[in-house]
Amino acid sequence: MQSFYDVDVSKLDFRLRDELNGYLLDLVKRGGSDLHVKSNSHIRGRFNGEMQIMSDKILSREDGLVLAKELLRTNFKELVEHRSVDFTHKLNDDYRFRVNIFFQMDGVSAVFRTIPTKLPTIEELKLPQIIRKICDNSHRGIILVTGPTGSGKTTTLASMINHINKTKKRHIITIEDPIEYVYSDEQCLINQRSIGQDALKFSDALRAALREDPDVIFVGEMRDLETIETALHAAETGHLVLSTLHTLDAKETIGRIVGMFAKEEQNRVKMTLASVLTAIISQRLVRTKDNKRRAAVEVLIKNIRIRDIITSGREDEIFSAIADSKNTYGMQTFDQHLLELYDEGTIDKDEALEKASRPNDLEIKIKNANLAKSDLEIGTRRDNKPVEGIIALKTLED
Repeated sequence: MQSFYDVDVSKLDFRLRDELNGYLLDLVKRGGSDLHVKSNSHIRGRFNGEMQIMSDKILSREDGLVLAKELLRTNFKELVEHRSVDFTHKLNDDYRFRVNIFFQMDGVSAVFRTIPTKLPTIEELKLPQIIRKICDNSHRGIILVTGPTGSGKTTTLASMINHINKTKKRHIITIEDPIEYVYSDEQCLINQRSIGQDALKFSDALRAALREDPDVIFVGEMRDLETIETALHAAETGHLVLSTLHTLDAKETIGRIVGMFAKEEQNRVKMTLASVLTAIISQRLVRTKDNKRRAAVEVLIKNIRIRDIITSGREDEIFSAIADSKNTYGMQTFDQHLLELYDEGTIDKDEALEKASRPNDLEIKIKNANLAKSDLEIGTRRDNKPVEGIIALKTLED
């Protein structure tokens, strides 16, 4: 007797999958980032960071299970066994989706994250140009891109790998769960491995990569101690390692890595990290005045001061070390970038303060910038004359 969880593909009509593809097409046409499908609820999309209902009808518990079977087919047993599954879903030649499907109290839910087929560039994402320089000048060590879920880490890394692929002759190995952006060999040879399909786990694939003559290794996420230790070893042995962490900024990233190890190991890890770290790029998505989203970016680049801070465990000094090195090394704090975005008219004051690391300090800087701009405008009008009334009015206000 066939179990409910056994899937006979010949008995599926894929009606629900076709309906789902209609919602996915609508999502990408409207510029959405995520589609949320939940049993006993409406289908929703995320547009410019906010959730919106997209369906008139509610997806029943039964239809949710059938949809899961139509998407996973014979892999449905994996969902039953592990209670959640990651995979990619291809809509058409232009769009693919990173999918996580999982059980919850009302049945099955799934989240589809949009992955455009077209590879992004650093310029199109309007990332700071120092990121291009990091790609150009880094030959070994470890570069981390960090931020909360949904902050665009994968897209930023894709633009960096895309840049390396177009400008250097390297062998790149990517280890992902699942594969998101798909690269074509240009100047580089690129091998992409998917956890589950091509390798059992990140640490195994990373150790194997060291025997595969790589120049650059991209690890989709440093999830556990074993992967972190292997990544540090890969960077020590002369490879360039790119990876991500779900940390808010450079200070938290360094603390998280060191804190993963036992106390008796932490001094050794600090020395190793201080030696191999190349850069930490942290980002937060901000809402622009034209109701789009863009990354605000903190950039740490290792120099002698940063190395000493890491080895001596003085992470509280990282913010000032980054801020002080903006003009000499091209580093920047979140607040420095937010001030730039505000000053150029990309974001408003409320958005800048909401995303700031130190909102009180940033508010003072914004006021000073506004005063300087006001004084400049008055000076310009004075040069062009007449200006007496404006000066008198400013004097009265003062």
